[in-house]
Amino acid sequence: MNSEQDPFGIASGWWGTDGSWRTTEAETLEALRRAQGAEEHPDGPPQDAHIWFVHPGETAELWSPGVVSFAEGGEVLAQTHLPPDLPLGAHQLQPADGGPVTHLFVVPERSLRPKRGWGWSAQLYASRSEQSWGHGDFVDLATLANWAEGTGASLLAHNPLGASLPLAHQQASPYYASSRRFWSLLYLRVESVIGADLIGEKLSRAAAAGRALNADQLIDRDRVWALKLTALEEIWAEVRGSRVVQHSLEIAQADQELTLHAQFCALAEHYQSGWQEWAEEHRHPNMAGVEEFCAVHSDRVAFWRWIHVECEVQLAVAAQAGAGLLADLPVGFDPAGSDAWCDQDLLALDCRIGAPPDEFNRQGQDWGLPPYVPWKLRQVGYAPWLQTLQRMLNHCSALRVDHVMGLFRLFWIPQGMSAAQGGYVSQFGAELLDLAVMEAARAGATLVGEDLGTVESEVREALSSRDVFGYRIGWFAEDPPEQWPANTLGALTTHDLPTVAGLWSGADADQRSEAGIPPDPDGDQTLRVRLANLAGVQEGESTPAAEVIRAAYRTLANSGSDLAMVTLEDATLMTERPNLPGTIDEHPNWRTALPVLIEDLDSTAAEVISADMGVARP
Repeated sequence: MNSEQDPFGIASGWWGTDGSWRTTEAETLEALRRAQGAEEHPDGPPQDAHIWFVHPGETAELWSPGVVSFAEGGEVLAQTHLPPDLPLGAHQLQPADGGPVTHLFVVPERSLRPKRGWGWSAQLYASRSEQSWGHGDFVDLATLANWAEGTGASLLAHNPLGASLPLAHQQASPYYASSRRFWSLLYLRVESVIGADLIGEKLSRAAAAGRALNADQLIDRDRVWALKLTALEEIWAEVRGSRVVQHSLEIAQADQELTLHAQFCALAEHYQSGWQEWAEEHRHPNMAGVEEFCAVHSDRVAFWRWIHVECEVQLAVAAQAGAGLLADLPVGFDPAGSDAWCDQDLLALDCRIGAPPDEFNRQGQDWGLPPYVPWKLRQVGYAPWLQTLQRMLNHCSALRVDHVMGLFRLFWIPQGMSAAQGGYVSQFGAELLDLAVMEAARAGATLVGEDLGTVESEVREALSSRDVFGYRIGWFAEDPPEQWPANTLGALTTHDLPTVAGLWSGADADQRSEAGIPPDPDGDQTLRVRLANLAGVQEGESTPAAEVIRAAYRTLANSGSDLAMVTLEDATLMTERPNLPGTIDEHPNWRTALPVLIEDLDSTAAEVISADMGVARP
């Protein structure tokens, strides 16, 4: 990456997907250095982070005696060497002579390997049941997990469930959440909240209005939010003084991260905006004005704490309902949201994460997500990263790390510049990956890295050496499926790519044209030929999409990948992909519901696909 000579890890350039070398502009280099604190640290970032990574059983020699304080509580004295039986986790080593505390991470050498199997991939918001309020919820997730297990699947993948800004207009993208650590109210099943029956007819009317939204193919998150928020406020008025709720809130009060998130939600509601637009006394969580506001609005802070407790209960039930959940960890979060407010001192808020120009996006991509400053994140012992991993791994059997290459380097775009003017900034990738492997192992979960696109050899080696699963996608893989490596997750498509029916019928090309994206007949032809090869049919034949889908998934079932994923979009013959990159309002991204309810999935191609998967992966 040629970033070794820059103290802030900024690459002098990068190889484009067309094979040409792109030099980082001098103006970009200067802006990226300023964003990382070069004005205060002109010679490079401070080198005083006290970080130590060891593997289980290692008894490294100590400079002086000390005490190891365990992540889960308790401590042990270490005289001359580290004890040989330290558990996995993020511990602290306090020298007896009063020296600086060291963050001591005991990490496994390899990730946990799952048994060979298969699973379903669902966009939960789009997976509605008869009881849904126009939007899939946690109870629907439990129903799906139970259904998936009944089909023989071992996993159920779902989209990110992160909390949205608590505003009347709801962000559609699950990859642009206010917080990656807490869950969205949109996924709560209101009738399953403790005390919901206490509001009687009000609940009946709200539920009827919510279920009426199931008739719409496009999901109206704003309407769903308004209905659920109002109903939950009515329930809160009845239960907030109850012994059960008070007890759960007393326990939750010990969770400092949750308290900050609840405070943020109360403030965001008050201002009806993200934190950058608040009054100065509320823009930082440590300001006295925040404490004063929350004292006055303590009931509203408690309401948002209660919302998270209820989400946790329902998600925990779903995680035990059937097939294991494969959760999705996004690469970033909304700069106006809760995580950014809490972690603002560690972020480069005048930069955004994106991707450089390539043959698919000639102008590059600006994802609008703020990056952590690598050295600052390391100085705090990676606390936000660990908190995010731990919360997500509480309720899943496997975790997908979106854009896993971003653990090693991210494409930063300085404020006021286009995506084409950005540059790559190195991360402490090996350490971030080790911590993900560590937390996954502690939770008994498998780790999957989304490694699609341009992936440097060092990333491939890091993933492979730790047995972290990568991806193989039918649309892109040039090697035949039977040769795909075992430690990969195989799939035909992703949420950003055409569905099988959309590609085979040409509907996806029509939808792109309607959205204003220039046609790409050569690219479409290449994908259609690959699909035809996977399905064992001739490109150009009028083979029905349902037959192509079944045949292609039969090939996937016999692939070398230990994990194979089937999308519900393909099982229901959808031609619309969940997301069309390069569009926002031009295409209904993240808003198209499945054409059938969960109760009717057995009447779709899911039945025959499950049978084929079961033969190849019993």
